[in-house]
Amino acid sequence: MDAVASPATRLTDMSVAAASRLIGAGELSPVALVEAFLDRIAEVDGRLHSYLLIIAEAARAEARVAEAEIRAGRRRGPLHGIPYAVKDNYFTAGVRTCVASRLMLDHVPDFDATAIVRLRAAGAILLGKLNTWEYGTGTGGVYFDLPFEPARNPWNLDHFTGGSSTGAGASVAGGTAMFALGSDTGGSVRLPAAACGLQGIKPSYGLVSRYGIHPNCYSLDVAGPLCRTAEDAAMVLSVIAGPDPADPASADHAPDDYARGIGAGVAGLVVGVVRGLTIEGATLDPANASGIEDMIGVLEGQGARIVDVALPSPFADYRRVTSVINWTESLSIHETDFLERGAQMGRALREKMMSGFTLRAVDYLAAVRHRRALAAGIDALMRTVDVLILPGAFHTAPNFADPDAVRDFTTHSTSSVFNVSGHPAMSVCTGFDGLGLPANAQIAGRWWDEATVLRVAHAYERATPWQARRPAL
Repeated sequence: MDAVASPATRLTDMSVAAASRLIGAGELSPVALVEAFLDRIAEVDGRLHSYLLIIAEAARAEARVAEAEIRAGRRRGPLHGIPYAVKDNYFTAGVRTCVASRLMLDHVPDFDATAIVRLRAAGAILLGKLNTWEYGTGTGGVYFDLPFEPARNPWNLDHFTGGSSTGAGASVAGGTAMFALGSDTGGSVRLPAAACGLQGIKPSYGLVSRYGIHPNCYSLDVAGPLCRTAEDAAMVLSVIAGPDPADPASADHAPDDYARGIGAGVAGLVVGVVRGLTIEGATLDPANASGIEDMIGVLEGQGARIVDVALPSPFADYRRVTSVINWTESLSIHETDFLERGAQMGRALREKMMSGFTLRAVDYLAAVRHRRALAAGIDALMRTVDVLILPGAFHTAPNFADPDAVRDFTTHSTSSVFNVSGHPAMSVCTGFDGLGLPANAQIAGRWWDEATVLRVAHAYERATPWQARRPAL
């Protein structure tokens, strides 16, 4: 169904790019835009549960400053005056960051995460902290045992949002934030994007600083945006990317203006397509299968050259390596919390910590060694194409009433392939199933070539009607 037609909803349905152009032309007030989002939050978030904390007065104050600066000719850039929100594992100075955990309900950091520092410098306006799985991680299950209600899918409130950036997916799709930042260890940006009909990109490992983000798995964690459009994602990524000495894994790679060439089209690009990919116990949903074929047809019609390719190793190898590294590193980070206060943790986090205890040092070292071989294989494959298209999440968003399907939504996905390899990968909305739930595909690219991934996503998006649809809530 189309969105309701209140003035606030119309503003909150806009893309970042559209709002930015209006603000730059003096036709849209940042104060009015922020008030529209605060009104929308008040209207729907009691059912959506996208936020854990809203900082309304601070957002209003920043909007007034932004408006005055822009009127005085001191616009800082295209995100000046744009309201956004962050997953509640991003530290925020003077604002509680609890990561949806009883263990951290009193935690108020005294500094901002680097990504927030960069967005603040660009004039973007933080609305609040978004729902998440506890500690920004989990096993795929949702047990309704945390101190906050889980976020709901705006397309159907009985359905899952994908995890662990649950509120990030719900907020952008539901119109309670113009864009959101999430984090992705095994798919936690791309899975909520897939479930909620968004464009969510996991950048190359090391491109975006993780400093000030509650850690989950040091060698897999990546920060990235969830947005309505590929152009929006390009605009946000251009601001948050770049080296940061505070993050030991930050790469010495200068950020690009990812929106600059996004409309160049796909003529002449070589697009590799992974067909027939299997995951044990899973069948690709018809809507996702047809969406991928639709994407291939659209890109071929625009001049891309389509070639069939295969992953160089069985999918189970990528999943296994990701699990061993993730469980082991996560326990090493949070072992003290688990041993001293594990009874206060929710079931999903406890299960993950216990999984870490079952692994030996030799298991971790073997996984790290095997990861190198898997990553080299993907890198060799990526050198033969400009981008790769393959399924992302195999299923559309499941009903919370089916706990096995909720868990399967996480495990039946290919997202871990590119956490293992480090390449940029993006979930793209490819339509809707018969129940009105979003379908998805995944586009992956070469190291540091987020620009081409976004360019391909944008070309498909412009040729299809999906981004115009909004949930009614």
